[in-house]
Amino acid sequence: MVFRVTFVCTGNICRSPMAEHIVRRWLADEGLDVEVDSSGTHGWHAGNPADRRTVAALRRAGYTSAHAARQFRPVWFNRYDLIIALDRGHHRDLRSMARTDLEREKIRLLREFDPSADSLDVPDPYYGDRADFERVRMQIEAAIPGLIAAIRTQQPSAASK
Repeated sequence: MVFRVTFVCTGNICRSPMAEHIVRRWLADEGLDVEVDSSGTHGWHAGNPADRRTVAALRRAGYTSAHAARQFRPVWFNRYDLIIALDRGHHRDLRSMARTDLEREKIRLLREFDPSADSLDVPDPYYGDRADFERVRMQIEAAIPGLIAAIRTQQPSAASK
């Protein structure tokens, strides 16, 4: 069975699609069989592509960027092994959607996986500039080694055969 991870931010056009594309590539480079996607706690941008600045930041760093925004649905808790919130507000929103302790246990903050993080929140770059989007990219990349280690621990069979 494939291990499944989703990233969740507010509108699913900045942070979570950036995390999706970055983490997908790093997991593939590690040879891990993990499905990765993303969504938002709100559906304001459903169907829209990622913010153009997210796309630009991803492309500058050599990542893919194809995306259509969608809203996280509580019935999806059963689809995922790990649900990664990009900030504490998303974490709180997701926990309020969860119906059981098992569903709540799947929810983590991305920066929990970065031992050098100065905050658990990945700040929203939407009202910022290019530097803010680059900062978000770097924060996501800094958390990936810890996230990969956690995935290996949670699902040893996630490693490729």
